[in-house]
Amino acid sequence: MKQESESSDMFPQEYAEIAAQMAEIRTAMLRSEQALRNEAAQKNDLVTYLAHDLKTPLTSVIGYLSLLDEAPDMPPEQKAKYTHIALDKANRLERLVNEFFEITRYNLQQITLEQEQIDLYYMLVQMVDEFYPILSAKGNTAVLHADEDLSVCGDPMKLARVFNNILKNAAAYSFPNSEIIISAEKKDKQMVISFENQGPTIPEEKLSKIFERFYRMDEARSSNAGGAGLGLAIAKEIVTLHHGTITAESHENATVFTVSLPITN
Repeated sequence: MKQESESSDMFPQEYAEIAAQMAEIRTAMLRSEQALRNEAAQKNDLVTYLAHDLKTPLTSVIGYLSLLDEAPDMPPEQKAKYTHIALDKANRLERLVNEFFEITRYNLQQITLEQEQIDLYYMLVQMVDEFYPILSAKGNTAVLHADEDLSVCGDPMKLARVFNNILKNAAAYSFPNSEIIISAEKKDKQMVISFENQGPTIPEEKLSKIFERFYRMDEARSSNAGGAGLGLAIAKEIVTLHHGTITAESHENATVFTVSLPITN
């Protein structure tokens, strides 16, 4: 309105229509400039997100290769299993690096989900196996409670990233020699997956910010995790794209992250 008023003051009354058109053009230009700035910021966020996600498979590769290096007399079956997992995670690293270079061509609105029917039980079992080196370093274990026939519709790569980021967070902030409980079950038309770990209680005021980008609990927690405060923000972004929800609760030295996803989408 201020712009329209300024334009009206510049032109006589008989040119009011031209003045209004010029004001509209100026407003459109300002909106376009803001849209370009927003797009650039979104691209930068996505590149940062992806750089953060490179750490998870790299940690697994280093963990399994370290186990192989420290135990040269490991049984052949176990050695083959660890080698296969390390190779699988190395391949994932390659895919993420490729995505890293491709992502600058897209903004968030242009990224689409490649949805398919997912064997959720198998995905969670595989994830627990992959995190074995990380968990065992502190004497932690992960236990899965879920029926073997659970499935959900979604993007398998992106949902795997969600669960990996949550479990990585749980592993980083768990008490040594404690158990992480992963549960999955159908509730009405939703698939509910929860991750519960034993660790320092997160204060309510910090819990409300835990899914914000770049939010880090405090220097001690962030230094243990070694992250940039993006893992849970990434998880929320992906879950939202799947029309689901993600929440967190923390009390009496127990923290629970819960993901709810539509069974069909």
